[in-house]
Amino acid sequence: MKESMLRHGEIERSIITKYRKPIWRKFIKAVKDYNLVKEGDHIAICISGGKDSMLLAKCMEELKKHGGINFDLTYLVMDPGYKDVSIEKIKENAEILNIDITMFKTDIFSIVQEQTSGSPCYLCARMRRGCLYKRAQELGCNKIALGHHFNDVVETILLSMFYGGEYKSMRPILNSTNFEGMELIRPLYLVKEEDIISWTKASDLTFINCACMLTEKENEGKRLEIKNLIKTLKEVNPNIEYNIFASTENVNLDTILTYKTNDKKHNFLDGRE
Repeated sequence: MKESMLRHGEIERSIITKYRKPIWRKFIKAVKDYNLVKEGDHIAICISGGKDSMLLAKCMEELKKHGGINFDLTYLVMDPGYKDVSIEKIKENAEILNIDITMFKTDIFSIVQEQTSGSPCYLCARMRRGCLYKRAQELGCNKIALGHHFNDVVETILLSMFYGGEYKSMRPILNSTNFEGMELIRPLYLVKEEDIISWTKASDLTFINCACMLTEKENEGKRLEIKNLIKTLKEVNPNIEYNIFASTENVNLDTILTYKTNDKKHNFLDGRE
């Protein structure tokens, strides 16, 4: 018991000591710059079992202890149909990290498998988010927090351009359209994946990856393709990721042919004779 307490204490301290600059400061910057956490919030930290959501749980716990903001946390784990070995790994890591998880089960994997013959990821993600919103709201939460990080934002931009034919990013905070009064926040928005991986290795932790039975045999995908493309581009321009990210803050509408707000399309010819 003492050994377990000692280990999780060391892991906690590493976030605000060894990883203060690459993780903690960027986490705090996102929380402050985007006004993600407010007095009186009750936030459900949605833990998938992966490295990102587990780190997010610890960062939010440290914020609650030392951030000077009065808010509550619930550590929510949804089992969408994981194998037993994945469930046990999640529980093991939660114990190591001293995270008091609340787990609930759904049949999302089975439902998605029956309803789609193509890539199941989009439908699965939508269903999982809906279930998380619903359960969090039932537990009295007004926000859910997801572990999306800086690289997720950059990759989403390129995925939208290359495969969706639109320029679309991933915001750090969103109002739910289906669950009144609920918001989604992404406190790791400015944290780079390579630093999360470094923290994971330094902490001697092993987390589950996707754990989806529908895609576990696939070694390639569009997101992996984008990751590899960015890696290649960085060999020429090391700042490529930051430039892509910065482009979301520097959109020049005077040069855009059309854009959408609230699902309404605007054309640069509107109002011209």
